[in-house]
Amino acid sequence: MAATERDSPIQAIKVQRLYLQVARQLEELIASGTFTPGKRLPAERELAAQFEVSRPTIREAMIALELAGHVEVRSGSGVYVLETTKSHDTLGLGEAPGPFEILEARRLIEAEACALAAQRITPGEIATLNSLLVQMEDDSVAVEAAELIDFEFHRTIANACGNSALTASIEWLWQLRKESEISTHFHRRVREEGSRPIVADHQRIVDALRSQDASAARDAMHGHLQRVIDNLMETM
Repeated sequence: MAATERDSPIQAIKVQRLYLQVARQLEELIASGTFTPGKRLPAERELAAQFEVSRPTIREAMIALELAGHVEVRSGSGVYVLETTKSHDTLGLGEAPGPFEILEARRLIEAEACALAAQRITPGEIATLNSLLVQMEDDSVAVEAAELIDFEFHRTIANACGNSALTASIEWLWQLRKESEISTHFHRRVREEGSRPIVADHQRIVDALRSQDASAARDAMHGHLQRVIDNLMETM
């Protein structure tokens, strides 16, 4: 009788996201005592070179370890190992994409959607974007409200592009950010550092859309999301 899948010693190959592979290796090193409680982990650049991955991947791995309770990320100081009684296989974060993966995808897709929107946007949608810009400029707006305003700004442009597939893709990426525990934690930490939507970037986007300049609109959105990525790298 042929062996069933349950009887087979062979395990299916699962491709894990890079940041989770890095986090799990570091988790094992912490569990084995290579990195002891109170010890600062090697610098981000050093870890990136050793693992042969990008710095954003290391940054995502650090947040995953922090969520698992193995390390503490201290802004401007480094990442320190915590005393923990957890077993070394506790990174139950699933296979959610990391915040930098989501932002890279948004940079590609939203830039092209913005170029299309420049050719199709209505005066009413421009008025909506201007209203949202005014709200962004109000420093008294709560952090959570500011994030919702930012989402409405990007969603308005996604709708204005006139391509339902692109609109759905953009909304899905925002939903991924909302549902991903690591992404939510990462952005929460950044907000706690005082980061707010970049008003000047959003103004450039609106100016390009109003002028119906597709190339300028694409560049404005691409540049904006690249600066978001850069700011995330500098904040933590």
